[in-house]
Amino acid sequence: MPDDVVLQQVELDRVWQTVDPFLFCVHHNDDYPEGDEEFGPCAPLVGRNIGMDFSGRDGWSMYHGSQVPGFPQHPHRGFETISFMRKGFMDHSDSLGAAARFGRGDVQWMTAGSGIVHAEMFPLLNRDTHNETELFQIWINLPATDKMVAPHFSMLWSHEIPRHTFLDDAGRATEVTVVAGELVTGQHAPAPPPNSWASRPDTDVGIYHAAIPVEGSWRLEAAAREDTLRTIYVFRGGSVRIGGTEVLGGHGAVVRSEVPITLTDTGDGAEVLVLQGRPIGEPIVQYGPFVMNTKAEIQKAYHDYQ
Repeated sequence: MPDDVVLQQVELDRVWQTVDPFLFCVHHNDDYPEGDEEFGPCAPLVGRNIGMDFSGRDGWSMYHGSQVPGFPQHPHRGFETISFMRKGFMDHSDSLGAAARFGRGDVQWMTAGSGIVHAEMFPLLNRDTHNETELFQIWINLPATDKMVAPHFSMLWSHEIPRHTFLDDAGRATEVTVVAGELVTGQHAPAPPPNSWASRPDTDVGIYHAAIPVEGSWRLEAAAREDTLRTIYVFRGGSVRIGGTEVLGGHGAVVRSEVPITLTDTGDGAEVLVLQGRPIGEPIVQYGPFVMNTKAEIQKAYHDYQ
């Protein structure tokens, strides 16, 4: 493997930098207290900026919620949202009439398309113990031809999602979850919504979570296409070595996708998220929850929502 496989590194802020076809990625990790009878935190909210609480105070945030943490009704148009729950639960409801409570390994994949209004709340179901809640919220773009398709809501249940164990030469096991794409021949992730960029066979979209053990190594094979863009986020643990480059925890790395790479933990164990796909390569104009190709389309989206 060549040493120069890491093309760029960035430090991770609250919102992680992404590359085409991805638009947005956030890792929420909240240690909520016990829940009350309304599924909110059994703790005082004094001192929090209710409605806009991203403080992380005492290890958790209310986000835009006032009683239950989360994101009350808000609109989207022109892209897709992917909610990958690792701990805790999410209550989803939307203007299509769909509703679901999911969590603990489940994934919700929603095509906003021409427009949808939805809510994403984190109910605190445990009354006698903490409510750990961890998830990734990922946005992936839609090409111009699909930005106004009918909205669609899909659930990828935990038991349907492939999970693989890869052993390195010393027998150390890396556990990998495949939310999108295929790492082992014949074991493809559940199908995304029908108009998703990921539903096209030539877009090579992959979303992988890997837990690498102490001093363990994981070999990630070359992407299916030479024009695939691949980013690796080291979000937990000390650091990993990729080729001849050390990528510290709390950093993302854009890597070459046309060659296989090996990720080696440097001593503490690490968790990484991999996002990859063929870029759409179209103009992006974003205003809050709307992502289109032109300013005029954004103005129309805003007008339609009002």
